Amino acid sequence: MDDDRDVLASAARVRRGKGELKASVLAALGQAPGPVSAGWVRQHVDPALAHTTVATTLTRLEAASAVVRCRLGGTVVWSAVTDGAGLAAWRMRRVLEGESDRRAVLRCFVARLSPDEERWLRTRFTREEGARPGGRPAPHHG
Repeated sequence: MDDDRDVLASAARVRRGKGELKASVLAALGQAPGPVSAGWVRQHVDPALAHTTVATTLTRLEAASAVVRCRLGGTVVWSAVTDGAGLAAWRMRRVLEGESDRRAVLRCFVARLSPDEERWLRTRFTREEGARPGGRPAPHHG
């Protein structure tokens, strides 16, 4: 009985927050020497993870266009296309696209930013205004 409690307690300690495993996988891929296998990712993220957990995470990241999969010889290898910030931006965009009044959502979002975050955001838009047709700021990757 005590062994069962130890296992459950151990599992609770390693439980990750939402998106944490994806972010860890992206970070590992970002540090990889090139395209790498799911096994390589597992060893660099957490060797205790099941191979299927890593493979599922990579497949979900591929569906989000955050990683690409290809074959190198007989092995499936993976490469990062974006970083954690890019993945978060993709998620935010997906949520926004599901709303009927996007401007209201954006207003609420900005209203909940800290003063420093709001100032930074306003500065970015002011500095880049006119950088693209229609006054939309150019995408920034960094």
